[in-house]
Amino acid sequence: MTTNMGKIDRGLRLGIAVLLLVLALGTNVLGSGILFWLAVIVAVVFAVTAFIGNCPAYSIIGVKTCRNG
Repeated sequence: MTTNMGKIDRGLRLGIAVLLLVLALGTNVLGSGILFWLAVIVAVVFAVTAFIGNCPAYSIIGVKTCRNG
């Protein structure tokens, strides 16, 4: 699997994932319904793609935010 995400993109995704998890698990802002689960799922997807460095959606639409060829 090739990398298609740059360092800034990966950092932003990881930051957003942490923020969503804090909102979902550390506060009652999102409640316990659909918003809670949506935030957890998006956070997990963002964290996994940030660590792997590959976003399947980027591959589908042809976006590449990293410098290497």
